[in-house]
Amino acid sequence: MASSLLLLLLPLILCRFMALAAPTVGSEVSDAVVLLGKIKPALAGAGGDDNLQLSSWNSSVPLCLWRGVEWAFSDGTPLACAGRLERANLSLVRDHSLQVTALRLPAAGLAGAVPREIGELSSLRSLVLGVNSLVGSFPLELGNSPELAELDLSGNLLGGFLPPSIWNLCGHLTALRLRGNNFSGGLPPPAVRNTSCEELRFLDLGGNRFQGEFPEFLTGFRRLSELDLGGNLFSGDIPSSLADLADLGKLNLSGNNFTGMLPAFAGRFAAEAFAGNSPELCGPPLGECRGGAHTGAAKGRTHTSSGVVAGIVIGLMAGLVVAVSLCIGWAQGRRRSRGRAAAEEEEEVGVDEAAGEGKLVVFHGGEHLTLEDVLNATGQVIEKAVYGTVYKAKLADGGTIALRLLREGSCLNRAACLPVLRLLGRARHENLVPLRAFYEGSRGEKLLIYDYFPNRTLDDLLHEARVGRPVLNWARRHKIALGVARGLAYLHAGGSGGGAESHGDLRARSVLVDELFVARLTENGVHRLLVAEVAEEMLAGAKAAGYKAPELQRMKRSCARSDVYSFGILLLEMLMGKRPGREDLPGLVKMAVLEETTMEIFDGELLKGVRPMEDGLVNALKLAMGCCAPVPSVRPDMAEVVRQLEENRPRNRSTLYSPADTRSEAGTPF
Repeated sequence: MASSLLLLLLPLILCRFMALAAPTVGSEVSDAVVLLGKIKPALAGAGGDDNLQLSSWNSSVPLCLWRGVEWAFSDGTPLACAGRLERANLSLVRDHSLQVTALRLPAAGLAGAVPREIGELSSLRSLVLGVNSLVGSFPLELGNSPELAELDLSGNLLGGFLPPSIWNLCGHLTALRLRGNNFSGGLPPPAVRNTSCEELRFLDLGGNRFQGEFPEFLTGFRRLSELDLGGNLFSGDIPSSLADLADLGKLNLSGNNFTGMLPAFAGRFAAEAFAGNSPELCGPPLGECRGGAHTGAAKGRTHTSSGVVAGIVIGLMAGLVVAVSLCIGWAQGRRRSRGRAAAEEEEEVGVDEAAGEGKLVVFHGGEHLTLEDVLNATGQVIEKAVYGTVYKAKLADGGTIALRLLREGSCLNRAACLPVLRLLGRARHENLVPLRAFYEGSRGEKLLIYDYFPNRTLDDLLHEARVGRPVLNWARRHKIALGVARGLAYLHAGGSGGGAESHGDLRARSVLVDELFVARLTENGVHRLLVAEVAEEMLAGAKAAGYKAPELQRMKRSCARSDVYSFGILLLEMLMGKRPGREDLPGLVKMAVLEETTMEIFDGELLKGVRPMEDGLVNALKLAMGCCAPVPSVRPDMAEVVRQLEENRPRNRSTLYSPADTRSEAGTPF
């Protein structure tokens, strides 16, 4: 009986086993599900759905409106999002044949970690998450991305050792940018010897803490055109095998600890490429070497001066070298000019134009915007300035943008504006509000389009009395000041690629502060778009508010040093809790020092639980007064200001993120 029952059940058991063993059709997880379930939570960190860019990643939002994401079908056909139907199609979220080909979220306020699940996106070709606040280590699984060609994680807070698996990407990798993180240790060589990374053109590892000798395996990456290892801890000799990189047009090895005599190829580059290393690094284009190298050169000169014929030959050769150098310099200058022009064009991601409706110029991060979106956005006034009005505008997809409508007659014509706008559109830093697009209407109206940050201004936080306002203790004010300083330092260093820039109108109302006390500068560079009369109105406003540098007579002459003065006034305002337009803050400090009442000038709210000398308050006061020096050349630059603020962090930062630390139990901090 039992055997008969077993024979009856055997076919059922076999069928069940085969069903479990065989792959289920359609059971694979789609890229959209991976983004929603794994990648979005990791990138958002504690911010969750509050992140403006990531909030569009939602199953109730069409894929074409997911910001920073590009899609293609499994056969390689890109998902077209130009038409109205595609932009409204919700069914695509459930289409398993759609795969992510690009994730681009630069300067998007991301504060989580780089998710290892990105390695599951089998068709991902571009990953750009630069200028955010991502933390943690570089995920090993990222090396499993079979198609990844562009990887940019620069300007984050990543640290630890870089895994060798990064070179698993060499099959397709064309650009790798990890600048400005906190990676340490030696740069690992590829696991497979003699890996050539044949497609790699751009490698930027600057501004980290890599150490050890020069990673000579990089000289096997023969197609490199740009190599940046500046600002690390590398030491030892610079190998002559770098000369084998025939396409190398840009090299930066500055700010390390390299020693020895520079190889002959170094003469192809400017001295700045090798500056800031050990004094023992020498040879052209740096200073001449002492000792043996110098002696050898002298002997050579003695030997070759023994005959007139030899002297003539050397003279002819020198002339030939000069002529060739001039030709090379001319050719490189033309190539750089063409490169700059091409780069400027690349910064304009797209142009949307319609007859009778105007023109929309879109920059990176604003690809989701269309002319129709901008024209149909519903707005409310949130600020008025001398040059125009600022609106909070709601898009049809539920997103929010900030529109700065320049008043009629305040702005230069579009032809004169575009070079400035391209520069502003390239500025990407976690402490700047990024410009996403520019609109000019058929009647000449002009709009600057930014991300909208639902934050309060520093002016509101310092001087507005309201229920639920957060206590601005020293830890919080220090974080705000450091964020402002870093944003200015980025502008002054020419971070957007157009040379040194100035903010031009720094004051407490142009600093936005979020619930985590991250500061973002608004209105940077706007003064450069204005006609002279309106620019002078802006300058008059800065003077009335107490932020104008004494030497600044014309707004068009605004420069880094005048920004430093404004920052000094801003820092005094944060330390003293007083509006600079109503009182002479530097004068009050000088008087307090003379009367030996320095401790009395600090804001009472600032002193709670703080020892001014130990927690850096007094040092911050000295720094602020240095920034306010009447003579511009005496003021520190913003890089030095950032350094001093970083070295004088408050001891106790435990209350920095405490939601209960407010003036009143009623309400919330923001």
